[in-house]
Amino acid sequence: MKLSGTVQYQDLEGGVWVLKADDGRTYQLAGGDRKIKKDGQRISAEGSIQRDAVTAAMVGPVFHVSSYKPE
Repeated sequence: MKLSGTVQYQDLEGGVWVLKADDGRTYQLAGGDRKIKKDGQRISAEGSIQRDAVTAAMVGPVFHVSSYKPE
């Protein structure tokens, strides 16, 4: 799955990194590396939705990033 959007930090349950995707949805980020965690950065990412994942933040589906690049 490919997604593009803006990385944002949300101060929920100790903090969580999300992707505000161009499709209008919010995805909780997993995977990638520490460089992906830059508030306001636009990225294109490839990965998969972890349908069985349960998180404390509950901000949206968990998107496990396998690769990404800044836009």
